[in-house]
Amino acid sequence: MIKILLIEDEEFDVVRVKKTINLQKDTFIIDDIVSDGLSAVELLKKESDRYDIVIMDYQIAGGLMGEELIKSIKEINPCIQIIVITKLTLKDHNFEFANKLINTGAFWYCTKYPTHIKDYIYQPTDFLLSLHNAYQKKILQVQSMDYSNKINDKINNLLEKKKIIGSSEQTKQLKSEIYKYAKHDVNILILGESGTGKELVANNIHYNSPRRFENFVAINCGSIPAELIESELFGYKKGSFTGANKEKKGLFETADKGTIFLDEVAELPMNAQVKLLRVLQNGEIDKIGRTGSLRVNVRVLAATNTDLKNAVKNKKFREDLYYRLNIIQLKIPSLRQKKEDIHELLDFYFGLYSKSFNRPIPVFTDEAREILLNYNWPGNIRELKSFAQRILFIDSLRISGDLVQSALTSTALIASDELREIELSKLFNREQIIPLKDFTEAAKKEYIQFVREYSHSDTDAANKLGLAQPNLSRLVKILNLR
Repeated sequence: MIKILLIEDEEFDVVRVKKTINLQKDTFIIDDIVSDGLSAVELLKKESDRYDIVIMDYQIAGGLMGEELIKSIKEINPCIQIIVITKLTLKDHNFEFANKLINTGAFWYCTKYPTHIKDYIYQPTDFLLSLHNAYQKKILQVQSMDYSNKINDKINNLLEKKKIIGSSEQTKQLKSEIYKYAKHDVNILILGESGTGKELVANNIHYNSPRRFENFVAINCGSIPAELIESELFGYKKGSFTGANKEKKGLFETADKGTIFLDEVAELPMNAQVKLLRVLQNGEIDKIGRTGSLRVNVRVLAATNTDLKNAVKNKKFREDLYYRLNIIQLKIPSLRQKKEDIHELLDFYFGLYSKSFNRPIPVFTDEAREILLNYNWPGNIRELKSFAQRILFIDSLRISGDLVQSALTSTALIASDELREIELSKLFNREQIIPLKDFTEAAKKEYIQFVREYSHSDTDAANKLGLAQPNLSRLVKILNLR
């Protein structure tokens, strides 16, 4: 049964509404009747979900009437549909009155007294049809609100997982800037040293923006070979070149209506920079093999740990592209610039990893804490995160200064003597000898990840490893490294 609350102060009109409703008494029921607006509001506050539709007299007694009563009802429950009945003689050209009611929140309105019907409200069939339509709208609104609430809950959970940890003034300032600029649909250039959390900042910008319900697409421009970057960003049509057996969506097309994050944007080759500039200028992408451009609506967030101004000066980065990306600039402070956050970050990561590793949270001596505060943290938060994981595997609940020093000076595969035994035991296991190729792959994976962690970009890592950039990119993909 579709439940109705009737707000009417004249008994004669109450009877006429009841007669009209009873024409479909198997569908509608007048659950309650009140004679003034204030009583209706009090009733709705107690049981706002009880009623589907409110039928209200426009000129009700009791002080609260008309548009004010409609607003009050909608504030209590925006999904309740309101049908207004009035004694006013409404002419066809009286659009101002109609707009006023609809804009305030009414679903429909009608006059009480048509000239040829005495016992019913308005035209009975039209009146009952409006009730059916009002109920359908109510159902749709409830479903829409439920969906929106679920999506908002997912986004809030995601933001909780990706929250920026720290209470220092620098971190508070960064959070303030993120919330401020997220609301405005402009391109942002995120600057910061390696390991400071540039992708984390980009996530927070996207999920606090009006585009938060759309895709967030992240790409590391330094990890894709130069000859593939164009097809990755902009896609290609089937048959556009040898091996193009099917159409490929580019990342810009995937991010349409959402946000794309270009990490290590300084590594983009010149031909890709030209096409990126076209996207930023005209909102169009040139898909390989496609005649004509494809329009996209994408917000671009770019990040780098290199000096883009210097890259522009040395003709390695286009000046016009730099100005297009650098509408708003966000600088992420290094960890050594916000040392007040060190212990808060460690506590967060200890809480996170102790559960997944099933290890107890250690306690630091005063000397150990002082060493952590005075340490330079060249790898920033990424290094601190690795440090927190290593410390959990030290077989001591009380972490001294010596243990901290040992963990901080750890190399590629080991963090301390204790960790050496844990990690190497997986490979040097008499009960389970693994093939040499598996050992090589495991060691290679650890070492490449280590070098990438302490490099400015994948290009820098490739140089340190003595590899060509495409070869490192291929290895990263084969070893399933992020």
